[in-house]
Amino acid sequence: MPNNSSAERRRYRIGLASSRTHQNDPQSALAQLLNGSRAAIENHLQPELIVVGRTLDAMGQLNLLAGYPHVERFPYGRQGGLMKLVSRVVDSDPTRTLDAIIYLMDPVDPSSTFPEAVALKRQCVIHGKPFLSTLAGAREWLELEATALGAAPDPRLDPTFDLANEGIALIAHDAMKERMLAIAERNFALLDKFAFRCATGTTGGLLNKLAQKIKGEEAGRHWVRPFLSGPMGGDAQIAELILDRQQCRRVLFLEDPHVARQHEADIQLLERAARTVTDYALCISDAECGERWLALLDKRVAMRVA
Repeated sequence: MPNNSSAERRRYRIGLASSRTHQNDPQSALAQLLNGSRAAIENHLQPELIVVGRTLDAMGQLNLLAGYPHVERFPYGRQGGLMKLVSRVVDSDPTRTLDAIIYLMDPVDPSSTFPEAVALKRQCVIHGKPFLSTLAGAREWLELEATALGAAPDPRLDPTFDLANEGIALIAHDAMKERMLAIAERNFALLDKFAFRCATGTTGGLLNKLAQKIKGEEAGRHWVRPFLSGPMGGDAQIAELILDRQQCRRVLFLEDPHVARQHEADIQLLERAARTVTDYALCISDAECGERWLALLDKRVAMRVA
């Protein structure tokens, strides 16, 4: 991620794309994102936006970010626009590399499962860069990064930062469970503010043991509600909470992108659930981004209280 200190901060470079159904009208997810986050984009972050062709066409038709100067056009998806975004995610040249991807995905659009779409997310996870596939996730990320640079909090988003009425799912693949425990321990005070925490089987048990160490055996016993393990259907149980908009807006899912996963369909189901309620849920998929997200979330929560 760019250095956020003083005048040396490099402007963010953000890849932007959206499914067709998310760009069709003034109430589309794309329009809600760019209109709702306009101040954060234009006045504070001022990122370079690398936009796939059809998405940029939609921005012009809907008069979104009109006159914004830092825009680069990429080809249409069928001409390789998404493939080029993948290449820029992994590029080490600071004048070309992308720092984050916002790809507003419609879960019923077949293009969301195209190889370039899957590779785009996977390479973001491997390289520790945010992959934001829902309206709620993109809006929160832009809000947190803007307030980190001194922007005033957007009061319209205040209710989502009232953690006493919010829930979070904490999920980790086997190779990432120790990292999840370390993240949870460092951010325990913040996570403890949530009204509800849940996890898939083994991860939930480990987190409850951590909570018992910190809060005491009895107080920490049920700190996290453990569902079934992922392969046995725990992802689906958490997906239902997301779809019902019941207490579980945020998901921190530490994925290991380097191993074959027999329950890949279950993992995709959870992400698909978040994208189905795109204005409500968000999913963070790697440890590096998760650490920064929790740190900035903590600051934003404090601003709401203040």
